[in-house]
Amino acid sequence: MSEKLFIQYVKRLILLIWVLILCVLGSTVLFVGDALGLISFRVKEPQLMASASNSTASEKRALWLAPDTSSIPNNAQGDMIRYGRELIAHTSKYLGPKGTVRQISNGMNCQNCHLKAGTVPFGNNYARVASSYPKRRNRSGVIEGFEKRVNDCIERSLNGEQLDPDSQEMQAMVAYLKWVGKDVQTGETLPGFGLVELAPLDRPADPVRGETVYDNYCARCHGADGEGELAESGLEWTYPPLYGEHSYNVGAGLYRVSKFASYVKANMPYGVTFENPFLTDEEAWDIAAYVNSKPRPKKDLSADWPDISKKPVDHPFGPYADSFSEEQHKYGPFATIKAAYQ
Repeated sequence: MSEKLFIQYVKRLILLIWVLILCVLGSTVLFVGDALGLISFRVKEPQLMASASNSTASEKRALWLAPDTSSIPNNAQGDMIRYGRELIAHTSKYLGPKGTVRQISNGMNCQNCHLKAGTVPFGNNYARVASSYPKRRNRSGVIEGFEKRVNDCIERSLNGEQLDPDSQEMQAMVAYLKWVGKDVQTGETLPGFGLVELAPLDRPADPVRGETVYDNYCARCHGADGEGELAESGLEWTYPPLYGEHSYNVGAGLYRVSKFASYVKANMPYGVTFENPFLTDEEAWDIAAYVNSKPRPKKDLSADWPDISKKPVDHPFGPYADSFSEEQHKYGPFATIKAAYQ
């Protein structure tokens, strides 16, 4: 190798070394500056993760969630709460046709209408019960306490007889209802309470359309004739009857088409949640119309709604403080009825 060529190689090597030194120094300055917050060319990944975490936590706080059952105290009061939860979840085992305590109801469980013992967001839950009772209810026209509210459900949704307000079972259910809603303040409103609100249709809800949707998505669990599926024990229903002699009577809340539509929209078919609804709003309304067009137990409602002007627009029985028919009050469209009161 000539001397001239050797000198060129040495110069290139020195240049390469200087470039490497400058790169190392530059990286060090950027790293230290970024760490000290003096230099920032990007949002650091930990910041993004923290932001996402805070957003998720905020969303969780905004949605009502039931207390964790592990927080039920290990004392006598906790035992009552746990017994109340058992009664809500498996009502028929204790109070059904073959009940071990009394035989006063139709075999359905409270949680057939109030999912997972009344703890599911938008699952017809008990979130607001503790903070709102006692209260005056327009349906009865009187101030109702917890015991009256529980017996209303037993008499209507379970088509049963009243439970003694002083019984251990009643006191246990009341204790559980108070526990479920213990973190909700009076007047507080959070997403997840009760049921979702569906916009009313601009047409009547249609039982004929609803029958098709029912056959496609509901009959597999609740039966072709709404008869439900009885558990192997014979003590309660795996899937409750939606109409017929063993279902809720005409005084139940779900006999109102709006309530039933809201319930199925956020929770049915089984496994669906409000976050991933399956049915369209129209399908939900039409299924509600179909199910509530079918035969079911009767109930004397003559004492309900002493002030008829307070009746909900979808209460299906007259008399009314307007000129609309029972048919329209049952199936809609409801916008014209509402407009008449405005």
